[in-house]
Amino acid sequence: MAPRLQLEKAAWRWAETVRPEEVSQEHIETAYRIWLEPCIRGVCRRNCKGNPNCLVGIGEHIWLGEIDENSFHNIDDPNCERRKKNSFVGLTNLGATCYVNTFLQVWFLNLELRQALYLCPSTCSDYVLGDGIQEEKDYEPQTICEHLQYLFALLQNSNRRYIDPSGFVKALGLDTGQQQDAQEFSKLFMSLLEDTLSKQKNPDVRNIVQQQFCGEYAYVTVCNQCGRESKLLSKFYELELNIQGHKQLTDCISEFLKEEKLEGDNRYFCENCQSKQNATRKIRLLSLPCTLNLQLMRFVFDRQTGHKKKLNTYIGFSEILDMEPYVEHKGGSYVYELSAVLIHRGVSAYSGHYIAHVKDPQSGEWYKFNDEDIEKMEGKKLQLGIEEDLAEPSKSQTRKPKCGKGTHCSRNAYMLVYRLQTQEKPNTAVQVPAFLQELVDRDNSKFEEWCIEMAEMRKQSVDKGKAKHEEVKELYQRLPAGAVKALCKECVVERCRVLRLKNQLNEDYKTVNNLLKAAVKGNDGFWVGKSSLRSWRQLALEQLDEQDGDAEQSNGKMNGSTLNKDESKEERKEEEELNFNEDILCPHGELCISENERRLVSKEAWSKLQQYFPKAPEFPSYKECCSQCKILEREGEENEALHKMIANEQKTSLPNLFQDKNRPCLSNWPEDTDVLYIVSQFFVEEWRKFVRKPTRCSPVSSVGNSALLCPHGGLMFTFASMTKEDSKLIALIWPSEWQMIQKLFVVDHVIKIMRIEVGDVNPSETQYISEPKLCPECREGLLCQQQRDLREYTQATIYVHKVVDNKKVMKDSAPELNVSSSETEEDKEEAKPDGEKDPDFNQSNGGTKRQKISHQNYIAYQKQVIRRSMRHRKVRGEKALLVSANQTLKELKIQIMHAFSVAPFDQNLSIDGKILSDDCATLGTLGVIPESVILLKADEPIADYAAMDDVMQGKDEFVLVFLDINL
Repeated sequence: MAPRLQLEKAAWRWAETVRPEEVSQEHIETAYRIWLEPCIRGVCRRNCKGNPNCLVGIGEHIWLGEIDENSFHNIDDPNCERRKKNSFVGLTNLGATCYVNTFLQVWFLNLELRQALYLCPSTCSDYVLGDGIQEEKDYEPQTICEHLQYLFALLQNSNRRYIDPSGFVKALGLDTGQQQDAQEFSKLFMSLLEDTLSKQKNPDVRNIVQQQFCGEYAYVTVCNQCGRESKLLSKFYELELNIQGHKQLTDCISEFLKEEKLEGDNRYFCENCQSKQNATRKIRLLSLPCTLNLQLMRFVFDRQTGHKKKLNTYIGFSEILDMEPYVEHKGGSYVYELSAVLIHRGVSAYSGHYIAHVKDPQSGEWYKFNDEDIEKMEGKKLQLGIEEDLAEPSKSQTRKPKCGKGTHCSRNAYMLVYRLQTQEKPNTAVQVPAFLQELVDRDNSKFEEWCIEMAEMRKQSVDKGKAKHEEVKELYQRLPAGAVKALCKECVVERCRVLRLKNQLNEDYKTVNNLLKAAVKGNDGFWVGKSSLRSWRQLALEQLDEQDGDAEQSNGKMNGSTLNKDESKEERKEEEELNFNEDILCPHGELCISENERRLVSKEAWSKLQQYFPKAPEFPSYKECCSQCKILEREGEENEALHKMIANEQKTSLPNLFQDKNRPCLSNWPEDTDVLYIVSQFFVEEWRKFVRKPTRCSPVSSVGNSALLCPHGGLMFTFASMTKEDSKLIALIWPSEWQMIQKLFVVDHVIKIMRIEVGDVNPSETQYISEPKLCPECREGLLCQQQRDLREYTQATIYVHKVVDNKKVMKDSAPELNVSSSETEEDKEEAKPDGEKDPDFNQSNGGTKRQKISHQNYIAYQKQVIRRSMRHRKVRGEKALLVSANQTLKELKIQIMHAFSVAPFDQNLSIDGKILSDDCATLGTLGVIPESVILLKADEPIADYAAMDDVMQGKDEFVLVFLDINL
């Protein structure tokens, strides 16, 4: 190593001391000893450019050494996908389904629930013929119970490290890319499972949800006047505990059961007293389930922001929970032990990650389930410290309180699962039924076949790599390594120049900066591009590195290797972009006319820069600018002057048309004329745009009225439609204005409306006729097409207003759905690329030849005009949603739920005073068209027990409606 470093240092010292013009034959021999002999001996660490004797340059140090087998392939070891011994199986996260995976693992480790599900009858028997399942058929579960059966069987006996739950998620109709409310999902799925199992004949299966998760409490109201007590019984599957303002779980339970006073306006109507009386109300726990689910209400509705927020406060809980002080009937066994903690990592209610810590009921060991990854806790202890440390920091972050033995504190736990403590421990594992085990064995066989296939592919890649290794080693032994006694003088001179410039680059950079501060005297200066001056040091360094054959810059170009055509073109393009002083070249290769892009530098500064960029374009201060560019500039100025003159003349000739003043109206026909002329509103808008900004727009030379006619030459509008919906598509012209328009523009078709008096009766009847006349067939076809467009749209924009107390308010949730309308229509039109013109509107200086227009072209034009004139201006308080005509109202409600954080069953929607209530109807049949505005009125959350009584009585209807919407 030492000789190699000495040679490197010697090379640098030699290049620094010898100027390129002083190189002699002795210097060339010295260069050979320093630069070539190390290559031959194999101690060179650089990829020497153009040196056939450098073994390092062709990868000798890689191919002649030992090579790791893993470098011959990119196939992972299939055994990494194999389930570890005495471990559980994970679940794949399908995008945003981590919340589903956590509940599946918790339910799987409930042995009683798993055993009951295994006892459910299955349609799998249809797939079993003779000895077993047909190989050509794949088992597809038909019900939720069958999906859980198959999923639990795989979790129990699969050889895979993790399995795919996509079949189960798809059966529920969940959006894998949208994270749902985990607590709401748990409640709704339990209701769905209970409803599904209620049809089973086996009581152990039919009643498993009630036996495991169902408890009972009563709302008790006591009249203070007569002491009459009324009870309302209700079942529960979890207790929803408020955590705001509390530090311990027991405090949350006490608040849930605390007594509430009903006084003042909230007094209770006593049936015994037949009047409103002061009363007290509280909840009494009557019975508790075997599995007690405690929902910690971390996700609450924030009335100030209008959407949910997460409470990141610490809550302490113990591993042993005695519920006897909280139940009404004493004397039973109410001691529970902690069996699962569900965690939400993240500070927002709308994002984050869900994991679960679950206790194995057989071994008593704790496991952390994180989708595909499963980690066993040490010492049979629950460990939450790591999860709490990973939470995102906040400004008001509180310090974690100290926890005693057997207790824990968490600011991310949102559900605690407790199991009733019993003397008996499960000694035997739940057995998988034979038909399910056969399905699992079949899946395991497929997995083993995949492992063998991957292992064989790895082996083949390694064998090919080893054979290639031996072949290259043999080639190296055949390579001649004779010494070169002389070097090219030009190459040595260039190498010395590059090394010397690299060494003095920083010093020259300071020198050039100082020279740029001095004023340039006389005509001794040179023009340099400002952009080149800003980046010349970086350009010089990259250029020198490339010339010096730096390994990082020139890998793949040394020792005869070639680039493909695409790479060569791209590299040449990069070089062209980086060339110094070419930023002041005009398209003709001469000095550009814009002095803002260049500056004069002194002769000394240019001399320094030229050392690094000898091929850079040179422009002395006396150099004239490009003559062709000057001519083009003058022509441009003349065109701008001409456009201004034309615009001023046309504005003066048609002042009222330009200012949109004193315009005629068909619905109130002016008395002083019997004829009005028609042009397209598109022509008027384009003409006004040119007159306002003549230097930025091309002159309008013709009036393209063919856009208002059908292919047969007939008018597409009725007199009635031109007074109403089609009035935005046309512009009415006075006869005096029409005469001026005919002088200023080329008109392809004259369209006019005439008023005539008919009959001998006084007063006579007034009629309006058009020239050309209306084409009824094309008019009817246009109307039908417009109606189809409004009923068969896809990805169109509608707007939703949220109304509170009949006032429109702004919500800040889902900002990505907002659509800005701050850009004016005129600016949007001006952003259109040059040359993009309406196909039926001629702005060229050509003749008066009428352009052919088909019915489809006219409809396309109509769509363009309708879209421009009817576009809704989104105001504050609205959300813009993309919808389709065949989308159901139910699907729209789900979109609104994501945008406004309002559950579908709390949404009251209306459009133009019409209530939208049929969830199965499509938006097209409901009359929702593009640019519609839908009003949303949200039901407020229920905050009092009186209203809660009604909700609990109608619980079954609520569950079915919500399941129908979401699942």
